Amino acid sequence: MSEATIEQSPSSGMRAFCMGKIVSTPGALAALESAGHNASEFLVRHALGDWGDLVEEDKVSNDEAVADDLRILSAYRLQDGVRIWVITEADRSATTILLPSEY
Repeated sequence: MSEATIEQSPSSGMRAFCMGKIVSTPGALAALESAGHNASEFLVRHALGDWGDLVEEDKVSNDEAVADDLRILSAYRLQDGVRIWVITEADRSATTILLPSEY
């Protein structure tokens, strides 16, 4: 897949970050398809700073990770209750969609 850079609104207070290559594990792809989801909806949420189903402390850590070029992790629940993660590497080389069990 191609590399993606997300432009953030200046009013959001977040710096834009490169998502690098977008990849997914077979398990995450199967879970998304089974639940009737498209991966892009979670990639957009991740890129816009909607970190999903995380505690507030982890959301703040992600906000800092964007500014400090650290790893960014979002967690989302699919309609069928399956949980997926979206992780952007600290070096911004790749963003991976995966199941927590595949980490």
